[in-house]
Amino acid sequence: MKKRIGLISALSMFMLLSGCGANTDSTADSSVAVESKESIAASSESVEAVTGASEVTYTDPEELKKSYDVIIIGSGGAGLTAAISAKDAGLNPVIFEKMPVHGGNTMKSSAGMNASATKFQAEQGIADSNELFYEETLAGGKGTNDPELLHYLVDNSASAIDWLDTMGITLNNITVTGGMSVNRTHRPSDGSAVGQYLVKGLYANVMEREIPLFVNSDVKEVIMTDDKASGVKVDFNNEGEITVSSDAVIIATGGFGADFDMVTELAPQLEGYVTTNQPGSTGDGIKMAQAIGAAVVDMDQIQIHPTVHQESSYLITEAIRGEGAILVNQQGERFINELETRDTVSAAINALEEGYAYLIFDAGVKDRVKAVNTYIEKGFVQSDETIEALAGQLGIDGATLAQTLTTWNETVASQVDGAFNRTTGMVNPLAAAPYYAIQIAPGIHHTMGGLKINANAQVISTEGTVIEGLYAAGEVTGGVHGSNRIGGNAVADIIVFGRQAGNQSASYVQSKE
Repeated sequence: MKKRIGLISALSMFMLLSGCGANTDSTADSSVAVESKESIAASSESVEAVTGASEVTYTDPEELKKSYDVIIIGSGGAGLTAAISAKDAGLNPVIFEKMPVHGGNTMKSSAGMNASATKFQAEQGIADSNELFYEETLAGGKGTNDPELLHYLVDNSASAIDWLDTMGITLNNITVTGGMSVNRTHRPSDGSAVGQYLVKGLYANVMEREIPLFVNSDVKEVIMTDDKASGVKVDFNNEGEITVSSDAVIIATGGFGADFDMVTELAPQLEGYVTTNQPGSTGDGIKMAQAIGAAVVDMDQIQIHPTVHQESSYLITEAIRGEGAILVNQQGERFINELETRDTVSAAINALEEGYAYLIFDAGVKDRVKAVNTYIEKGFVQSDETIEALAGQLGIDGATLAQTLTTWNETVASQVDGAFNRTTGMVNPLAAAPYYAIQIAPGIHHTMGGLKINANAQVISTEGTVIEGLYAAGEVTGGVHGSNRIGGNAVADIIVFGRQAGNQSASYVQSKE
């Protein structure tokens, strides 16, 4: 029998999970993350009455078996995808999630999923190719992406969109993110945030296949037998470790963006930044794999996202800029191509004397990006019926901001940005009242480094050999994104390599029979 647990609605839940806050003391931040986890664990069964959230079903610990064909560690997008793929390939998988809720950082993803030459692009007359997607991602990663992994990501992106569609997860509303020259960022049809929609759909497919999903199950160690992954040691509810055996293990635990000590040790310049990561993103999978000889790559490559609401550590989706928003400084002037790569835009904001900027957009952008409604509900947004009145709220000279908007609308009309050479996100002018502003600054977002894998999602040892029976997918891995990640590529990563990990682990297990 399954255990039914009432949960916070997806969005409210992850506002709690993002409670790491804007605190410059890393110890204090870490303690808040722990408190958030504990508070959710304590309230998960009663919070539905307050929020009106629907119930989800997790597996009762009493149903735990001694062995499974494959163990998946982590229940974000990569873990859920791997479990579905393994099950459909004939295996008996299990998912262990250390947090009291499923979804991981995927729940916080907003922009969409990049994919090239898809059926939805073709239907909408968008000309794209795998070659262009590859070259633009390589350029965004400063040429340091692992070519084998990047080719696999790009070449299997369209089939991943098709695979999701067959399971009722349809991403047919297409926009653009920084560093891309064409619309290839796929999102739900209503323009809402991709993460919650994706996790909801993947979770439904996990439940439909009756794949056991245990929460509050903290995997501490990958067990090796004769140099092969053969199971894990897992702690349920802090009650002691239990050994569970398997023929293969898939690590899908995410990155380490919420481990401030780990972040600042690898990138001291990020001391004091807020993080957009949920508190479970503490590098557990990397550490446990290193303990059995796994190699890591690009560990010092940590991305900051340019548009983060500082008081809440809440990421403001790149889709707002993709749909036409501009960035202005405290003087009311544009200062950057808003759809440059994330590292470039972040650096430009950090270079401002004030250290922050404003996203400026209109009612049209709000209508096209449903996430804006959430930002309004949470109190992040200022608005007014005229751009001059909005400027007054921001302490900006009204005439200057009005002229900036006029110049921008002329740029959209001519499709020539003589000031900053922006070429995308210029379809619609900012001319529909009311007008909106969100104050933002950069925050820690994505850890590009992680476990070294090959295109079969097999984990590679420090000696350069495959660790038999051990696979990894998603942000826990390194190499795909190089020195800078393009917005929309993380969701592509978790789906493409989550599928690969599930399928390849199935081939491996079945070859042993």
